[in-house]
Amino acid sequence: MEENKKMKWWDEARFGMFIHWGLYSILGRGEWVLLVERIPLKEYTKLADRFKPPKSFSPEKWVKLAKEAGMKYMVLTTRHHDGFCLFNSKVSDFTSVKTAAKRDFVEEYVNACRKHNMRIGLYYSLLDWRFPGYFDREKYPESFKDMVEQAHQQVRELMTNYGKIDILWYDGGWIPGTKGEMDEIAALWRSKELNDMVRKLQPDILINNRSGLPEDFDTPEQHTTPSERPWESCMTIGDFCAWGYFKHNPNMKPTTQLIQNLVSCASNGGNYLLNIGPKPDGSVRNEEVKRLKEIGKWLNKNGEAIYGTERRPKDFGFWGAGMLGMATVKGTNAYLHIFRWPGDTAVITGIKNKVLSTRILGSNRRLKTIKEDGKLIIKGLPVEPPDRYGTVITLELDGKPETFDYSRIPLI
Repeated sequence: MEENKKMKWWDEARFGMFIHWGLYSILGRGEWVLLVERIPLKEYTKLADRFKPPKSFSPEKWVKLAKEAGMKYMVLTTRHHDGFCLFNSKVSDFTSVKTAAKRDFVEEYVNACRKHNMRIGLYYSLLDWRFPGYFDREKYPESFKDMVEQAHQQVRELMTNYGKIDILWYDGGWIPGTKGEMDEIAALWRSKELNDMVRKLQPDILINNRSGLPEDFDTPEQHTTPSERPWESCMTIGDFCAWGYFKHNPNMKPTTQLIQNLVSCASNGGNYLLNIGPKPDGSVRNEEVKRLKEIGKWLNKNGEAIYGTERRPKDFGFWGAGMLGMATVKGTNAYLHIFRWPGDTAVITGIKNKVLSTRILGSNRRLKTIKEDGKLIIKGLPVEPPDRYGTVITLELDGKPETFDYSRIPLI
């Protein structure tokens, strides 16, 4: 019961912002540039002398953008795989506080989130490419041990120095030379000890599944395939390989696709963590801002069909909403998200309930519905779709949404 209470806000939120920002942003070739291009560490660490966003920049700008997009929580990369910390750490000099910026960006971000009533998530990469022991534990056992100890100390700092934190989002749990078994990964990182410490310091925190332990929620990446457990799909707006700023990244997903991804997550009881990769100065490129604001406008009208929704019954509405789109459910309401507009009549199958009323969400206009041979026929729709990104039709049902297997009924 306590676990359900702890997860309640997260289950209702459905939409969050992921932020990848660090030294790699300066090079503009993605957050894995150090490893992929095999840049010498001495050369890469010099980027810290150039990482100095203007005083006019504040993480509050990110928070305001997230609010405008309709997001309910945020997750910031406090440290990525390159080991550079956006916070003050006693166990590392490779931080934004001890180099050119002289700023604790995690503190600024946390304060901005609290100011705007935004739930706070902190991303932390367990691995650190600067340690030889990460690549070869047998050859450099002390180096590997030191890396693990650094991770424990820095997670303690993050859980101690910034007040209440809502989410700890691990990454980088994989280790070369292992078979990838979760038990082995968890043992090498001493994850049970680590997470026990986290929960002692932050009793209400939610922890993801990337430290080798299942913890509170799963994290499918770049796809919306649901998990049986609580789950959250993390995804980039641009290409799959560019979480951090990539200067030339023209393959941006259109707003329609991003909204459909959000609906797909909500339809299956999951959350959608959508990433931005700010430029070195902290600004967000126009292509990302435009899409987030468009999603926000859509949610202003249709948020009832996203926030607080539940996992819909399997095959409810026969694949969600047939060939037309998807369905989300909440209480005794079903919401048909029509992405492929059928014209003045829509046909939905697989809904067992009696439908008490039907309307287009955001409109008082009632629609005529007919139940016929197990089909729900909705009449009187506009010939053209009212919303270019997806029109939502609300069905008030006589109880919790129920379904039947319409696919086994022969055609006559």
